[in-house]
Amino acid sequence: GRRHNFCKLAVVSLDWNRTWYTANPDLTQCFQNTVLVWVPCIYLWLLAPFYCLHLYCHDRGRIQMSCLCSSKMVLGFLLASFGFVEFFYILLERSQEIHQHMVFLLSPIIRSMTVILALCIIQLERMRGCRSSVFLFLFWVLAVVCSLVPLRAKIQLAMDERFTAKTTVSLVFNLLQNPCPVKDASFLSKILFWWFTGLVVKGYRTPLAAEDLWTLRKEDTSQQILSELHQDWTAECAKIQKQEKALASGVALGSRLPDQAQLLRKLQKEQSSGFFLLRALARKFGPYFLTGTLCIILHDCFMFAIPQVLSLLLAFMRDEDAPLWKGYFYATLMFLLSCLQSLFNHQYMYTCFTVGMRVKTAVMGLVYRKSLVINSAARRTCTVGEIVNLVSADTQKLMDFVVYFNAVWLAPIEIVLCLFFLWQHLGPSALAGIATVILIFPLNGFIAKKRSKLQVTIQMKFMDGRIRLMNEILNGIKILKFYAWEKAFLEQVLGYREKELEALKKSQILYSISIISFAMFGVYVMLDDRNVLDAQKVFVSMALINILKTPLSQLPFAISTSMQVGDVSLLYPPLSEILLSFHDGEDVVIDNGTFSWSADGPPCLKRINIHVPRGSLVAVVGHVGSGKSSLLSAMLGETEKRSGRVVVKGSVAYVPQQAWIQNATVQDNVIFGREKLKTWYHRVLEACALLPDLDILPAGDATEIGEKGLNLSGGQKQRVSLARAVYRTADVYLLDDPLSAVDAHVGQHIFDKVIGPKGVLRDKTRILVTHGMSFLPQADLILVMVDGAITESGSYQELLSRHGAFADFIHTFASTERKESAIQREMCGTPSGFFITLTFGSSTFSRGDTNNSNLQNMEPMSEADQEQVPEDLGKLTVVDKARTGRVKLEMYKKYFKTISLAIIIPIVFLYAFQQGASLTYNYWLSMWADDPVVNGTQLDTDLKLTVFGALGFAQGIAIFGTTVAISLCGIIASRHLHMDLLNNVLHSPMSFFECTPSGNLLNRFAKEIDAIDCMVPDGLKMMLSYVFKLMEVCIIVMMATPFAAVIILPLAFLYAFVQSFYVATSCQLRRLEAVSRSPIYTHFNETVQGAGVIRAFGEQSRFILQANKRVDCNQTSYFPRFVATRWLAVNLEFVGNVVVLAAAILSVIGKNTLSPGIVGLAVSHSLQVTGILSWIVRSWTDVENNIVSVERVSEYGETAKEASWSIEGSSLPLAWPQRGTIEFQDYGLQYRKGLELALKGITLHIHEKEKVGIVGRTGAGKSSLALGIFRILEAAKGKIFVDGINIEDIGLHDLRSRITIIPQDPVLFSGSLRMNLDPFDTYTDEEVWSSLELAHLKNFVSNLPDKLNHECSEGGENLSLGQRQLVCLARALLRKTKILVLDEATAAVDLETDTLIQSTIRTQFEDCTVLTIAHRLNTIMDYTRVIVMDRGHISEMDSPANLIAQRGQFYRMCREAGLV
Repeated sequence: GRRHNFCKLAVVSLDWNRTWYTANPDLTQCFQNTVLVWVPCIYLWLLAPFYCLHLYCHDRGRIQMSCLCSSKMVLGFLLASFGFVEFFYILLERSQEIHQHMVFLLSPIIRSMTVILALCIIQLERMRGCRSSVFLFLFWVLAVVCSLVPLRAKIQLAMDERFTAKTTVSLVFNLLQNPCPVKDASFLSKILFWWFTGLVVKGYRTPLAAEDLWTLRKEDTSQQILSELHQDWTAECAKIQKQEKALASGVALGSRLPDQAQLLRKLQKEQSSGFFLLRALARKFGPYFLTGTLCIILHDCFMFAIPQVLSLLLAFMRDEDAPLWKGYFYATLMFLLSCLQSLFNHQYMYTCFTVGMRVKTAVMGLVYRKSLVINSAARRTCTVGEIVNLVSADTQKLMDFVVYFNAVWLAPIEIVLCLFFLWQHLGPSALAGIATVILIFPLNGFIAKKRSKLQVTIQMKFMDGRIRLMNEILNGIKILKFYAWEKAFLEQVLGYREKELEALKKSQILYSISIISFAMFGVYVMLDDRNVLDAQKVFVSMALINILKTPLSQLPFAISTSMQVGDVSLLYPPLSEILLSFHDGEDVVIDNGTFSWSADGPPCLKRINIHVPRGSLVAVVGHVGSGKSSLLSAMLGETEKRSGRVVVKGSVAYVPQQAWIQNATVQDNVIFGREKLKTWYHRVLEACALLPDLDILPAGDATEIGEKGLNLSGGQKQRVSLARAVYRTADVYLLDDPLSAVDAHVGQHIFDKVIGPKGVLRDKTRILVTHGMSFLPQADLILVMVDGAITESGSYQELLSRHGAFADFIHTFASTERKESAIQREMCGTPSGFFITLTFGSSTFSRGDTNNSNLQNMEPMSEADQEQVPEDLGKLTVVDKARTGRVKLEMYKKYFKTISLAIIIPIVFLYAFQQGASLTYNYWLSMWADDPVVNGTQLDTDLKLTVFGALGFAQGIAIFGTTVAISLCGIIASRHLHMDLLNNVLHSPMSFFECTPSGNLLNRFAKEIDAIDCMVPDGLKMMLSYVFKLMEVCIIVMMATPFAAVIILPLAFLYAFVQSFYVATSCQLRRLEAVSRSPIYTHFNETVQGAGVIRAFGEQSRFILQANKRVDCNQTSYFPRFVATRWLAVNLEFVGNVVVLAAAILSVIGKNTLSPGIVGLAVSHSLQVTGILSWIVRSWTDVENNIVSVERVSEYGETAKEASWSIEGSSLPLAWPQRGTIEFQDYGLQYRKGLELALKGITLHIHEKEKVGIVGRTGAGKSSLALGIFRILEAAKGKIFVDGINIEDIGLHDLRSRITIIPQDPVLFSGSLRMNLDPFDTYTDEEVWSSLELAHLKNFVSNLPDKLNHECSEGGENLSLGQRQLVCLARALLRKTKILVLDEATAAVDLETDTLIQSTIRTQFEDCTVLTIAHRLNTIMDYTRVIVMDRGHISEMDSPANLIAQRGQFYRMCREAGLV
């Protein structure tokens, strides 16, 4: 029609008869030339100003001109010129028509102007650094879509070819953008995740390595997230404190209900702190999260549109004379809706996971910071194991929460909508369905609550217990081996494990019950007599029911994760930091201080008054447990101050009683984060007597020290710890007995060179806790401590002249121990005997150099050092390596073998049965739907209903059966695998524990076992059910339209192709992620143990940076991991959507031959394909990824094991050894193959009841003898006979339980005191008490509230070091075997206690053979024989008197110690 004015244009020009009610739909010419041209143009012109403003505000720097950009410009100008050409063409050729249609003339001009505008915007974007814009992308899409309609018309008319150029140009425009990782990716590539393809392809060609991964985006790094979050958090904390103050003043006024009020406040505080954490997180990540929420809402809209379109399609199938194009239209519409639905869904998931990842980073950072500022009271309540668990398991829960949070409010809305549509379709009979939903709901809610309770309280409690126990076992493994206690601890771990599995089993069975209810649900909806079922009703309802299944299944899960997060967030107490107040005083001042370890515990220090002038040396002396270390802690601010004031001026350096050594090189340990000053560094090492030791270590100061200083002897560890303090030039030095573990002459050297009046520290303030008498005369001030109070103080002379307790003390000891007493010895070997042979030769190695580069050594050494040090010389720990390639079939075989075939075959049959039932059930429905309607009802309704009900019921039962069966199988398998792992680890020799960081082992026991418990069975369950479901769908679609096979088969190949691409990459990413997780735990472990030292040195920020680096390193591989899933799902769902399209179009084609029932069946099933496909891949990769855990758990099966614990049918007499003679015959021993012998051809006979002392310099092989007797190391040559029996012929436990050692490092396990003395419960209480009495612990223990059941904390931290040493003595007294090896164990004991121990050993072990590895010569002067070891040989052996007379090596040692 003619249009003279443009206003009515858009509305009127749509001629419905021409567009809808017709067999060949078309749009009017006028509509094509106006609306279609103008929509994109109007869009661009209206929004351009706003967009330019936006660009103006956000400048990201220029981008260089590229060929891509210039080609865009050229094409653009071409496009614009087309418009003008067209304009002139119309002017000249068609001038007579113009009078009627001004429109035709205007549209090309408008179009050209718009293109020019677009070009300007492209340039502007380039100037402002914006790489890809949604804005322009939408414009081009609109332009293309709008020009498609005229294009079709033009092709039909074959009238004007020019426009085709136009559309192709627009299309070219679209596809030119080159997708690269997400920052620079185009909009299209962002939606479809194509930017990820590069990595997938790379991963398919060669297994990915850590270098191939992208670095984190700036907004994902710990640095960025934590700095912002920390500001929020401090603000929040300040608020809380304000409220508390207000509350406190309020409570003070109205303190009538103190108890209840206090309780309420405590609860409020706990909950609010969790709530505050969530609030701070929400503030930080909320806005980004909301964009995701928007996507999921859009996804829901499309999801609900699909059944409506299906209903239209089925109506079309019934309608005889509907034109065919409508069928195609509906089919394509369904395809488009499905595609959009999946796009939005994955955009949402991507957002969620990104937020989840950031939350994880944030929480890990906060927990780490917290563990650095945690005060001693809190430290007592939570162990390292629990902190590691917080970081591993609970952050995972927070991430789940982020993903499922929206489901909490969206799912109910979805359910309501579904029910509403059902009501529309089915009328009143939908009520049955609604009723069942309402019934199912509380049931499932109840089940979810029960499960979450089972998981949180029981399973996690037992798991925490198990991990904590494992942590201790790994830390104290040496002791377990010496005492042959592995079995007792094995039982304990298995006890926890059984309870944990029990809880798991219950939770799985509950889960299966909740699944059935869904299966039943569909049945009810259809069961109504009055119902006339036709295809439209049945299948639309089925599509709706399928939609309903998702929210129904998600909701309980979402609710339970939210509940769990509620529980988890309570575990983060507010991060209250305790810092010292530094004032301007002259010194260290404590005025009338009272301190306790916890806010409500008894005070550990009372009425302390100290004034330390600057630059003086203060010695603190006192008995074991008198509060010496607590005094230093009070100065460091580690204890709770009850009253008084503490002032420490200037910087502090601290040497703890038990040296804390990092897993790094010696140099890193000494420098501890400062820059290296060559000369000063050298001077410090020289003063601390470390130079000779460095010559012995394989790579000098670049030697890596194992975890907790495994490959250093006790004395070396203390000297490194001291060197660390000296290197740091601080003002105040707090030295907690730093000389307890070093040889006499070394101790003297250190005192002179470092601590004493002529030492390096002579101008500093030094507070020295010591048991050495000889240093006291040189101290400026001596504090005598008794039971947490200072009883006397003054200089040495003053105290002597007072004739107090101190004077008596000095007199008793000074006579016997002139010079020697002072300096307690150098323990050779590591804590209780991880000994290194430090031979004074050139070809020397430390123990355990596995030639492996180490992951924990991230920091490169400085250039100069790198030249001289061969790469792997000083390396020790084995890095957790990532395996490469696909998971081997053996792993699956191994997993299924542990379950056994007899169970697996029935499961597969059950699945097949379930799917068969489901198929018949659906087919029955479609037959029923095709039944003709006779006067308002259908025939034989009752029969149909019965069959229908029966089939539904069978299906439900089968589902229940399969889920329960698989869960139980999973539990059987994981029980076996955990058992094997535990046995393998406990049977490993000592060397294994030296080279394997405990983080790696803990990771196996926590994360990997957890994966085998839960993930693998769940993955298998899902995978099997979906694979069978897919088969069912394919069968149905092919039944309806056999021709579909042509489409389904190539799609299957495409699918398999994409899948194989993905699985290779995904698996490797999972492994990289697992490997980068171990260092986080190792670092955490280390930090928590050394928190005191780190705080004292003020190195928190450096450690926080290091932790950030490790978390980032982990996230680097985590990020591509979840993007990979999205990439796969988006691309696969397109494959699935093509199946929908095929089924729909084929049914339209075969409209005349097919019944609506079968079409409904085929299309409604094909709608599920997309979901099914992505679930199969997802569960498949889950299984593949988690089977890696089976691989990692079983890899310790191949490592070397010790000899068997006990030998069957060995004729070992019960009372062996009766006499206790030991004979070495040409005995040689080496630490590892290829190293020289540590003991070379020792021949030696020790008679019964003989007391033998073994002396020698550090590394002479003293401790190696003990290791040989216990077979911690097996002989390289020769034999050892005990009572005439070759010890190689008996089981290790038989041997180790019949000889006793008192090790250097006193290790206690958390548990009762009684368990620490006698884990097997073999002795009576009387015997235990008498051994305590002999060990001088009876008074102490009987004063404890719980006596023998006193709970020792992890590592025995709530006993002082000396008390722990006495507990070890009590252990030996309890076992009372004929042979006692004493690895001089009096390092941390004051002289009085030391004398007691010596006399106890002399009286109690009189009729036993005693071997003492001595550091203090006076203890062995009355022994029958002394063996002097030198470089693995026996250099002298005789009675002490004869050796002194010989004037040999022993004489020289005695002279040094001042004994002759």
